[in-house]
Amino acid sequence: MKIIGLDVGSKTIGVAVSDPLGLTAQGLTTIKWDEQHIASADEQLKTIIREQSIGKAVIGLPKHMNGTIGERGEASRRYADHVEAVHGIAAVLWDERLSTVAAERVLLEADMSRKKRKKVIDKMAAVMILQSYLDQKP
Repeated sequence: MKIIGLDVGSKTIGVAVSDPLGLTAQGLTTIKWDEQHIASADEQLKTIIREQSIGKAVIGLPKHMNGTIGERGEASRRYADHVEAVHGIAAVLWDERLSTVAAERVLLEADMSRKKRKKVIDKMAAVMILQSYLDQKP
């Protein structure tokens, strides 16, 4: 069973998928969406779930450094509930603190231009979230 990793922002959703054995995460795409219309990414996500044979979603849960959950975290919780209800797969919320910072660091080390980084940062953050989950599962 493959697992999808999602980095849910207010305007885009970074998407990564695991290999069939659940060992590695690969960046797939970035979906543009409107957070005010929670179903706005459903068609693209439905296609990815079907084509990739996805059985579970890991959704980044942004927490403050002190561990509390703010507005962005609550938005991720709502989206996880939506994914389970609409797409019929289990959704796991995964602590994503510093995943975007780590993704930015990797892209900077690769000497990627600011313009190119902006295009792939969400997808790379989804990879970091999913890979962290895959590394921790028994």
